Amino acid sequence: MSTNSKPRATMRDVAALAGVSLKTVSRVVNDESPVSEAVRTRVHKAIDQLDYRHNLAASNLRRRVGRARVLGVLLQDVGNSFSAGLLRGLEDACHERQVALLAASLDEEAARERLLVSDLVSRRVDGLVIMPATDRQDYLLPELRAGLPTVFVDRHPVGVDADSVTVDNVRGGYDAARHLLAQGHRRIAVVSDLLAIETARLRIEGVEQALREAGVEPGPGLVRPDVRSADDAQAVVTELLGRPEPPTAVITLRNILSVGALRALRDAGAADRVALVGFDDFPTADLMDLTVIRQDVAAIGARAAELVLARLDGDETPARHVTVPHRLIQRGTGEVAVVPA
Repeated sequence: MSTNSKPRATMRDVAALAGVSLKTVSRVVNDESPVSEAVRTRVHKAIDQLDYRHNLAASNLRRRVGRARVLGVLLQDVGNSFSAGLLRGLEDACHERQVALLAASLDEEAARERLLVSDLVSRRVDGLVIMPATDRQDYLLPELRAGLPTVFVDRHPVGVDADSVTVDNVRGGYDAARHLLAQGHRRIAVVSDLLAIETARLRIEGVEQALREAGVEPGPGLVRPDVRSADDAQAVVTELLGRPEPPTAVITLRNILSVGALRALRDAGAADRVALVGFDDFPTADLMDLTVIRQDVAAIGARAAELVLARLDGDETPARHVTVPHRLIQRGTGEVAVVPA
C-alpha cells in the first residue's frame, strides 16, 4: 500500500517511554491492580503518544508464525440485500483460503464504525473490509502504517490512500436518467438516501448531468434527498404524485427506496403511467417488473477479497481502486412511456 509502513509500537516501547516495567504496562492495559493513578496516567500518555493498540504488540510475530485467518467486515446493514450479497461474495472467495469473517452493521453511524474497528483490531483480525460511515478515515492511519490490510467497498476512502472497490455511481445515475429521457420523460423525480453518503451524492450528480445534456431543468422539489426507509420513500412518492403537475417518472437511488416507490405507485393506481428505475437489484425485483441499475455485488465482494488476501500474501504495490461495471436491467417499470396529455 502507498502509506509509509513503519513498525507498530510495542508494549516494550510504551514501558520505555513511560519509565515503567513491562509488567506495569500489562497491568494498565488489562486494567489490573496494583498500579497508582499517577503511573496509570503516565502509561496512558505514552500509549496515546505512540499510537499503541492493545493486542497488536504481537502482530508481527503472529504474521510470521501463523495468522488468525480472520477478516473484519463492516457493512452498512447486513440485513439489506446489497450488503448481504456483497458479504456472500467475500465469504465465497475467502472460504477457498480458509479465512473466516467477522461481520457487523454500521447503520451509517460514525461512532459505531470507530468502536467496531477498535474492537476488531483488538481481536487481532488479519485485515478489514469497510463500507465506511465516517466522512474521513484517517483515524485508521496507525493501523495502515502497521501493515493491517484494509479495503474499502462501495465508497472511496477519504484521508487515507487504501484499496477500494466501487461502481461508477455517477455513470449509474446518468444511465438511469438517460433511459427515462429516451422514453420521453422530462418531469423526472429523484428519491435518494442521505446526501452525506458519497454514493447518494454521486448518483444525483449523474442524473443531473444527463438532464442538463438533454436541456431539462429538474422541476422544483423533484430531487428528494435524505430519505432513509421504504415507508419514507412511499410517503415522498405519494406526495409527489398528488401534485398538480406530478412527475411522469421516478428514479430511486437505493434498493429499499424502490420498494417504497413501488408501493406508492400501486396505491395511487399509477404504475401504468409513471415510470420507475431503481438503483440496486434485489430478490423479487423481477417479480415486480422493476427496471434497475444492477451492481454486481458478488463481483464487488470477490474483488475486495482478492485485494485484501493479496495484501496478506505480501503485496506492497500502491493502493488500487477497482471499478466494477454496472448494468441497466429492463423489466418494464422503466419502459413506461410518457402518456400524451
